[in-house]
Amino acid sequence: MNGTLYVVPTPIGNLEDITLRALRILKECDLIACEDTRQSLKLLSHFKLSKHLISFYSYNGQHRIKGLIDKLLNGKKIALISDAGTPGISDPGYSLIKEAINKNINLEVLPGSTAVITALVGSGLPTDGFIFCGFLKRKPSKMRTELVELTNLEKTIIFYESPHRILKTIEMCLDIFGKDTQICLAREMTKKFEEFIRGTIKEVLEYIKNRNSLRGEFVVLVYPKQLEKK
Repeated sequence: MNGTLYVVPTPIGNLEDITLRALRILKECDLIACEDTRQSLKLLSHFKLSKHLISFYSYNGQHRIKGLIDKLLNGKKIALISDAGTPGISDPGYSLIKEAINKNINLEVLPGSTAVITALVGSGLPTDGFIFCGFLKRKPSKMRTELVELTNLEKTIIFYESPHRILKTIEMCLDIFGKDTQICLAREMTKKFEEFIRGTIKEVLEYIKNRNSLRGEFVVLVYPKQLEKK
């Protein structure tokens, strides 16, 4: 009999956000596939759990899939976790989930923490329709093309950005969407220094230019002014 692949969200910052169901699955599973074993050990130690860990991240994910699928086909129960948030969103978990589905392996996806939804709800921007783009293209010309293609969508645009690129990315947004377009930068979600920076692109750009430092990954949310509903 096949085993089960459990997709288990982990806290994106505040450890109190883990669910009782997630803790039960992590306790009962045979092993845990995770991004960074050191990070996952911190989580398990905090909740006094001891479990065999297998690293599964972007650089070794494709090589690990066959072994994990074989274990699942032999009846093992495997929990898939990421360093923070829901596995499969902008991480290699997608490939394992897809292969498990192809092999008719039982799949259970637990609800839980994700920076995208947390940022969207707290942004103050429209939530009735949105598009999540993950990380934009690194090359400026490709990033510009990607953003321009999104301007005609009547949706809140959401993407991730790193602290060392955030300034240039917001400058590009200013050029593409215009100074009066509403934007929100959400950083350090659920952590001690959580921050929502809201306003027009011009206002937010001026604000972050005057900051000494901006740490932590950003969730950027944009709602083009010309598409605001009357």
